[in-house]
Amino acid sequence: MNGFIDIYSIIFLVLAIVIFLRLRSVLGRRTGSERPPFDPYSRSQRQVSKTGAGDENVINLPGRDAGAGASPADLGPTAEDRVGTVAEPGSSLNDSLIALAKADTSFNAEQFLSGAKAAYEMIVTAYAEGERKTLKQLLSRDVYDGFVSAIGQREARGEVMEFKFVGIDKAEITDAAVKAGTAHVTIKFRSKLVSATYDSAGKVIEGDPVRVTDVTDVWTFAREISSRDPNWKLAATESVE
Repeated sequence: MNGFIDIYSIIFLVLAIVIFLRLRSVLGRRTGSERPPFDPYSRSQRQVSKTGAGDENVINLPGRDAGAGASPADLGPTAEDRVGTVAEPGSSLNDSLIALAKADTSFNAEQFLSGAKAAYEMIVTAYAEGERKTLKQLLSRDVYDGFVSAIGQREARGEVMEFKFVGIDKAEITDAAVKAGTAHVTIKFRSKLVSATYDSAGKVIEGDPVRVTDVTDVWTFAREISSRDPNWKLAATESVE
């Protein structure tokens, strides 16, 4: 019986070897042309369109080389474009503004002027009304301290300021510079205001409650270029008679 089992065991073993060798001859040999295992992170195995444009749907994230090979139009407005016609081409002011625009890529001269006009109205109105909170957001520390000191003295004397902003006749940039990482832009404002100050008894002691007065102010705004805060603040003031 043991011999009978041994004979059949040998027969099955031989058949298994023969089957294995046949399968190996068909599937088991490497020819060097086999496709590699699928890798979902491999760029070469991303799905391509029928046109063969494999990179059409690939979005390049911005990085150090994002601008490589891009045309000038793809890179956005140049520093000269962002200065525009605010200053005469070839003038020292134009050169200064271009240098500032190169240092601060967020700077746009026309948008800056528009914002400065709005800030001018807000600041002179807030000063007249004693709105310290508004002033703190728009003024540098030194200028804020000076404004608040004047407001405090006015209030201590019991004086009240009546004010009406009529409008800005003209606002022009007169100077620009970058010093120690801080951008400075000076603007001359020509505006019309109605202003009168009353003492504690209600008597006008300064100004005129009905007469429109022409006022010229020269203000300098500043901003640290590296700061994440995009807002400019009033850093210096000068009144011109």
